[in-house]
Amino acid sequence: MRARAVTVMVLLLVAAVAVFILSATQGTSAMTAKHALRVLWTWATGQQAADISVEDITIVRDIRLPRLILGMLVGACLAVAGAVMQAFFQNPMAAPSIIGVSAGGALGATAAIMFGFEFWLWRLSSVTVSAFAGALGVTAVVYLLSRRGGRTPVGVLLLTGIAVGSVVSAASSLILITRGQGQMDRVVYWMLGSLSGAEWAKVQMIWPFALLGFGVVYLYGRDLNVLLLGDEQAHYLGLNVEQVKLVLLVLSSMLAASAVAVSGVIGFVGLIIPHISRLIVGPDHRWLLPTAALSGAVLLALADLGARLGGEIPIGIITSMLGAPFFLYLLHRRREYDM
Repeated sequence: MRARAVTVMVLLLVAAVAVFILSATQGTSAMTAKHALRVLWTWATGQQAADISVEDITIVRDIRLPRLILGMLVGACLAVAGAVMQAFFQNPMAAPSIIGVSAGGALGATAAIMFGFEFWLWRLSSVTVSAFAGALGVTAVVYLLSRRGGRTPVGVLLLTGIAVGSVVSAASSLILITRGQGQMDRVVYWMLGSLSGAEWAKVQMIWPFALLGFGVVYLYGRDLNVLLLGDEQAHYLGLNVEQVKLVLLVLSSMLAASAVAVSGVIGFVGLIIPHISRLIVGPDHRWLLPTAALSGAVLLALADLGARLGGEIPIGIITSMLGAPFFLYLLHRRREYDM
């Protein structure tokens, strides 16, 4: 299984490089792969070339490159958060949105747009900052409401997340209906998920959370494997279950919240990618987590490329159209799914 996992990750790295080059060449101003690479080299080294214009460098450096990197980081964050949630809840149907991250982010963004919040924080717009705060805030509320005598039962956390998420979604809808004059299209477009507003400031916002989240979650790979046995069995094996669950909940929420804040709500990535990765490399999270991260990055980069070539279709529509049928296929093919 280890040799298989290494092979898969090498192939995914090759695919990521191929998608990187392809995305750099495609757009309203098409370039050959060789020319796009020369543009990147010219920009990186500061050299000058007669056949490379300032416009070419601007297109690649300020439009395509930040969008591509942002898409890969968002896909990786959602996929890793989904893998953690599925181990946390011991349920392959779990996704980051199950604890209210998406609903909280949508509420924050809706409030910022509808109430006209206009401010900038570290070069990030009020919508991005409000979405991030809303996502983490709702997750914190779900966790606090789920505490029972110093413990956080998984079933209670799951049902609390569903209930609070419904209330928060209703609040977003109420704001949208009562104050939606002239701004409803903007909110709906945000909720469908898009990378059209990608910029280096958003990349700079998400990458520290991604790096910290990936690194620490990977260190908990063995603990995630033990959690699959159930809380009671994990406790008997010497695992501090409540402490580990709290750390994993914070990390997965942070990953998902940062992704939602910079891209809007993008569905099915955190649900489908861990499934596919688990089928390929098995349930060992020491291999599952990096495979899911690479798979999520490649998938979202490809989906965004399709969105660009399709006239800026919201990327959430593409991931849902691809993810839902595939998920139904998996359920039909496998009568039961073992974690």
